[in-house]
Amino acid sequence: MRWSAVVCAVCATLVLNAPPVTADPALIGAPGLGDPYYPADGNGGYDVRHYDLTIDYEPLTHHLRGTARIDATATQPLAQFNLDYRGPEVLMVTVNGQPAGFTRDGEQELVVTPLVALPPGLPMRIIVDYAGQTADTEGEGWTWAPSGGAFAVGQPHSASTWYPLNDTPLDKATFTLHARVPADWEVMSIGERTEHAVRDGRLHTTWEARQPVIGYLTTVAIDHFTFLEQRRADGTPVLSAFAPGAQHNREDERRLPEILDFLESLYGPYPFDVAGGIYVDTKIPFSLETQTRPVYAPWADLDTVVHELAHQWWGDTVSVRQWSDICLNECLASYTAEVLWPERIDGADVDAEYREQIAKYLDKEGFWDVALASPGVGNEFTSVYYRGPLFLHALRKFIGDDVFFTALRDFVAEHRDGNASMPEFREFLQSRTTLPLTEFLAEWLDTTTAPREDFLFPGTLRR
Repeated sequence: MRWSAVVCAVCATLVLNAPPVTADPALIGAPGLGDPYYPADGNGGYDVRHYDLTIDYEPLTHHLRGTARIDATATQPLAQFNLDYRGPEVLMVTVNGQPAGFTRDGEQELVVTPLVALPPGLPMRIIVDYAGQTADTEGEGWTWAPSGGAFAVGQPHSASTWYPLNDTPLDKATFTLHARVPADWEVMSIGERTEHAVRDGRLHTTWEARQPVIGYLTTVAIDHFTFLEQRRADGTPVLSAFAPGAQHNREDERRLPEILDFLESLYGPYPFDVAGGIYVDTKIPFSLETQTRPVYAPWADLDTVVHELAHQWWGDTVSVRQWSDICLNECLASYTAEVLWPERIDGADVDAEYREQIAKYLDKEGFWDVALASPGVGNEFTSVYYRGPLFLHALRKFIGDDVFFTALRDFVAEHRDGNASMPEFREFLQSRTTLPLTEFLAEWLDTTTAPREDFLFPGTLRR
């Protein structure tokens, strides 16, 4: 993400709103996974392999009808489990073809009670039918566009406003979307577009994301889009879309193949089979790295494009384990856009710029108050943007370019399509050099004061 201010029973109708059954706690999947920042996110007791969604949207009335087919595996005996869901009314739930009890519990929990308890290891096919008028979250999920269209965007939550899921970074799954809208509208999503046809006055599209993805990195966007189709030298198709008020972004997006080539030179092969971007014309304060096809706010510039595309490596294919690990996403993406691109493409003297930044902010009140390694609840999207690039540049000068860039490429390769944490990143860095990193990393990542001078100005940064 890049913020503009800082450089997403027997018949279902009979059991709707029925209270959860009383069951042995050992047979109930946990309603949250205990992330220290968002403890209610995610659910225990099962592992999702694939989401297959079908939605039908009426822009004029903001009415959404959907069917979510969730293919999963029980990881414990399950008499009851939860899905994260904040969308329109649920009409029916089935589990393995049998009607299941369900109820809404609080703002985000859909509690499901299968007709028969499920043994561990059993494949589960959960089907949820839902329908109703959508709410405008204004950039915290389902968001209405000025045209009457809509799109889904938000971090760390957005998916649960338009489909039920296991909303945690720890349960990645592949994703298929079938979307239907009136024929004079267009649809964009992540992955490859495998269907785009008008039948009976409605546009039918299908999108296939074949690499696993986290919920907040999925999206759908409905608008009067125009398109830009490109192709990288290696054949990777690049499809981008522009809402009516976002046509000014075309020239920056034309450079997407060049940017991906640059990022590959840093972090290894592009981890997905398609690329592109979705440019909305709604006033949201951030752009977001939705997988393969970031969503860009109207103010997005070339730096924003580089930032969100860097996230395809740092945040998308390599995802956080917990939200306290957010520096893995934002520190790396910010460093790429604000330091490496200007240095390698524009010839900027980034060492001099680093020294200027330290001189400007060394004694500035509040600048060092939020630790990078664990910013704390509500501070996730603060210091990682403005101090993250400084940390990484100092680290690069401390261990040397060869070690630094090789370690980043290898870390991405080792965690591709998976998750990683800041402790794992620190351990990995230390495994790549004989220099002692413990104190350097602790002073840059864990403390709320400026690092000592030797750690502020290592290598060529030394004054």
